[in-house]
Amino acid sequence: MQATTSGAPAASGMVNGGAVITALREFLAFKLGAEEYGIDILRVQEIRSYEEPTRIANAPAFIKGVVNLRGVIVPIVDMRLKFNLEQVNYDNFTVVIVLNIGNRVVGMVVDAVSDVITLTPEQLRPVPEFNSTIQSDHLLAIGAVEQRMLILVDIEKLMSSAEMGLIESALQ
Repeated sequence: MQATTSGAPAASGMVNGGAVITALREFLAFKLGAEEYGIDILRVQEIRSYEEPTRIANAPAFIKGVVNLRGVIVPIVDMRLKFNLEQVNYDNFTVVIVLNIGNRVVGMVVDAVSDVITLTPEQLRPVPEFNSTIQSDHLLAIGAVEQRMLILVDIEKLMSSAEMGLIESALQ
């Protein structure tokens, strides 16, 4: 892990919306296409191999369907489709990250899971302002780890957004 000596403490630990992360945080790193993303490890219930879900009529294209996970019906969101990335075939590395958000269980399909990364506030950079398929308030920060850049997603905000329609808006 590289130490920064930029002399710009204002950017250290800053995240979208001006909030500051003052403690170490762990993120589960995963890949979608060529990019690497991270989500709060505390939201992850388990990681499962991909299995074809049962389609639901009139669901948005990014909701692949539902699976039965030990008696719990879990909606499955394909993050490639949600983020408007090119369609990639499902392979042996494709996994479902099962999330526990509020009182709801949701699965998200990703290309692969890399590892769990601990980030310090000094390793976080603000998200630049630009037009994106991900709303800027759904992004926490950009994590810089050695030569890697991690796009840190506020998975709770993303999954509870009105567009997703998965989690009650009372969480927002």
